Amino acid sequence: MSRFFLFPILFTWVSHCYADSSEIGKEIYHENCATCHGREMQKPGLAFDLKKFPKNDFQRFQNSVLNGKGGGMPAWRSKLNEDDVQSLWQYVISGSEN
Repeated sequence: MSRFFLFPILFTWVSHCYADSSEIGKEIYHENCATCHGREMQKPGLAFDLKKFPKNDFQRFQNSVLNGKGGGMPAWRSKLNEDDVQSLWQYVISGSEN
């Protein structure tokens, strides 16, 4: 079987996985994050505007989610696992402006 034949299949599968991951992330977001960050990932005055979060900084995002940040952002390590954070990240970057 040719690699050129497999590429479209692989690309479709990977795209589908990210779409599923983003949908799972959306559920996680609305269950855990929307109260502070807003239903549309921005709630002026209360929390960081996630639509402006840099798309190339997963490490910062992961660290903030799992370990918290300052007095305002709680640590979610006991509630969210690494797969949850990855799905949440896919959702956040799918709706960000950067």
